[in-house]
Amino acid sequence: MPETLPLSSPHYNVTQLRLETWNTLKNETAKLQKCNRGSTDERDLKNDVRRLFAKLEGIESYFAFPGLIRLRALNDMLNRMEHTALANKVSVITKLLVSDKYRSNPDFFDEDEEGIEVLENGEHTIGVKKNYFEVLFVEDISVQEENKLRSDLRDLRGANEQFNYGIVVQRSFEDAMIALHFNYNIQAVVVRYAPPYHSKKITPLLKPFLQSVLKLGLASHPQTELGPVLGKLIKKFRPELDTYYVTDTSLSNLKDSTLKSFRRIFYRTEDLQELHLTILRGISERYETPFFSALKEYSKKPTGVFHAMPISRGNSIFKSRWINDFGNFYGRNMFLAETSSTSGGLDSLLQPTGSLKKAQTKASEAYGSLNTFFVTNGTSTANKIVVQALVKPGDVILIDRDCHKSHHYGLVLAGAYPVYLDSYPIEKYSMYGAVPLKQIKEKLLRLKEAGRMDLVKMLLLTNCTFDGLVYNVERVMEEILAIKPDMIFLWDEAWFAFAGFTYNYKQRTGMFVAKKLHEKYRSSSYRDTYNEHIKHLKKGEIPTLPDPDKVRIRVYSTQSTHKTLSSFRQGSMIHIWDEDFHRKSENTFLESYMTHTSTSPNYQMLASLDAGRRQVQFEGYELVEKSIEMAMVLRAKINDHHRLNKYFDVLTLSDFIPKEYRKSGLSEYYNRKSGWNRMETAWENDEFVLDPTKITLHIGKTGVDGDTFKNKYLMDKFNIQINKTSRNTVLFMTNIGTTRGSVTYLTNALLKIADELDKEFLSLNDNETKIRQEKIHSLTKDFPPLPDFSYFHHSFQAVPGVPGGNIRDAFFLAYNEENYEYIPMEACLASMEGGRTLVASSFIIPYPPGFPVLVPGQVISIEIIRFLTAIDVSEIHGYRADLGLRVFKEVVLNRQKTVTSMGISGNTSKKQSN
Repeated sequence: MPETLPLSSPHYNVTQLRLETWNTLKNETAKLQKCNRGSTDERDLKNDVRRLFAKLEGIESYFAFPGLIRLRALNDMLNRMEHTALANKVSVITKLLVSDKYRSNPDFFDEDEEGIEVLENGEHTIGVKKNYFEVLFVEDISVQEENKLRSDLRDLRGANEQFNYGIVVQRSFEDAMIALHFNYNIQAVVVRYAPPYHSKKITPLLKPFLQSVLKLGLASHPQTELGPVLGKLIKKFRPELDTYYVTDTSLSNLKDSTLKSFRRIFYRTEDLQELHLTILRGISERYETPFFSALKEYSKKPTGVFHAMPISRGNSIFKSRWINDFGNFYGRNMFLAETSSTSGGLDSLLQPTGSLKKAQTKASEAYGSLNTFFVTNGTSTANKIVVQALVKPGDVILIDRDCHKSHHYGLVLAGAYPVYLDSYPIEKYSMYGAVPLKQIKEKLLRLKEAGRMDLVKMLLLTNCTFDGLVYNVERVMEEILAIKPDMIFLWDEAWFAFAGFTYNYKQRTGMFVAKKLHEKYRSSSYRDTYNEHIKHLKKGEIPTLPDPDKVRIRVYSTQSTHKTLSSFRQGSMIHIWDEDFHRKSENTFLESYMTHTSTSPNYQMLASLDAGRRQVQFEGYELVEKSIEMAMVLRAKINDHHRLNKYFDVLTLSDFIPKEYRKSGLSEYYNRKSGWNRMETAWENDEFVLDPTKITLHIGKTGVDGDTFKNKYLMDKFNIQINKTSRNTVLFMTNIGTTRGSVTYLTNALLKIADELDKEFLSLNDNETKIRQEKIHSLTKDFPPLPDFSYFHHSFQAVPGVPGGNIRDAFFLAYNEENYEYIPMEACLASMEGGRTLVASSFIIPYPPGFPVLVPGQVISIEIIRFLTAIDVSEIHGYRADLGLRVFKEVVLNRQKTVTSMGISGNTSKKQSN
């Protein structure tokens, strides 16, 4: 049973509610100006407008624009019966809100607190373009004091400043947290003295949107401590923001935690100008892009190139009579920035000391790591770097079997022994879920019983999975560290780089949890909790909390920045939170980094990683929240539209995650009756959750398989690109570049496909209808079983009967073509029934799902053969349709068994065999 019923709302978030209300107000005031004075219609419309004003007042109090001042000015216009002027001003405000133009040039409204001057074209053309942001002031002050503060800060601004800001004043702790939750424009927070705790503005309309943010508050603190407490929470909730504290407490009485929570602390007697300049300085420092700026400056310099790269400066391109169209397509800047130089303001990726080092340091601050490294050849390489840096031949890695193939090849390179973990199957949709924590612990305890725990070095999991399943990272790490306190965690976050920039998501990221646990395990309160936990354990019961005297936090995350954030293709990062990095891993990591990193990295890619970092620090929170909103809008549209749900179903949490892993009881994000269910409790507690930006569409009712639907319908007819299919599903993904227009285009395309399917079904004769219905039955009722990992052949087991296989020896044994042979797929079952054990000599990777169903040294099971013959995919890497499966010859396996038993196989040492 769920712990509590989830809150629901007809709107996904406050942004939807706010824009919808302003649009309604625009329509109502437009009608009002056309009404006859004194008529019943006029009276009714004025009442409607007043209700909308009241609705907006609770929302606009958290924003500088339009804000309460302009809203009240509009209300005064209504009272003065200036209906035409009111309609015009509401129209302009709505247009500015919807288009975001007020943030590109905010000067036009800053000088006129009574409203907005309506120009003929509805736009403002005066002044230079500036970056607009808002500053949140938290203090219980009067309206008069707020107006004076606003006026004094306005007087301090210079006409030529690059940045311009409005201010939002909140008078309580809770209201400050709500403003940070609602208002994407806030970039700095000034906490003045000690605000009261409780809000007086929370209405039933707003309450469904406040579940997560109000949980963060701690009403038990005395009011005198609420300022510092708020500073700490801001660092947790929106750590990218600059925070400042104004106090009268003497320096000697300020706690260290307070000093660390704020960028700078001011005193009442200090001039307001100092605060103003400090705010702008903080924004300027975040705005810096060390490497991108250095590359721009370098491209402006006249240079003589007597080195490699004829393409540098575009000299070999623009002088050409045959390929100058290539230059025209990309533009001159691309070639002006193309260089192999590591001086002149530029830097070396392999040993950075200047602009690249600064860029990586800034990225580390943005992503919450202790160290960050840029990678220019994708996360496939990032994964190999980390694996080879941290494990050596003979070490043991627990790894999810359905992870990216780069991890498996990384194991071959490192010579480590994989212990494969099986994800739970989702057979109805021909995909795998994630690895239950229970299974991970069982495998780890088996290794402990076999005396192999010292060799276990790493747990490697994919978070989130391709299909959007997200682990409870904190729970996994905590319970594994309770068994092995020095375990290294590698979280493959290739599809999750965006997750660190909104609170629900970041709680399930490697870097956020690493920092959280680091602080937790070093607190006196945790030590007390741990001692109580140990005291109440029954005999033989395994602790679920780590020993604070032994635990070490060692976490690595690899991210494909280019997949979900702004970066050129292959731009990736490695983020590290490793307490023992400098003591144990730095040298081997740098060696591995040198091994896999090009000496000729692409500077445009590195610059894009630098610029992308700036973007997420300023607008990551907003863009990620909007990408989630776009996903929710698409889910609702397909769910609600009768022509779409006739053929398509959006899969929900209950489709992906078995009930035992959903403690919250949340089964879907949206349904037609209750609207949007809040997902905060699920993301906080459940073992697995579903990333809503991964939208899996079940298409079984179309009678068309996923691959055909992708190519024939989506790509060929509408140029809609998707990344993954299964037998009966296609996967859509939203990201920070997804617009309302693109969601509308996809919706229209699906409607046209539905119409086409209607016509197609009507045109079928009886035999064709029967064939189509059989196909629909196959896609909706007949599901090929998804095989688990079988086991390593005894010739390639690290230790007989103990999890772990020597994948490296098996891989290189197949380099000699005399050691293997091909068996046609259709002959495999007969051969196995005749008593032969078939052992794979290569990776077999069907696309989809895109991970190995067979690895070198693995015994081929009947279930795997049936799966390979049943799946309907166009690509199976490692499989030769003309020859069959590549397997080891029996004589080779017998010889290998003898070698293994003599203890001289590969990297097996005496210690390891014990």
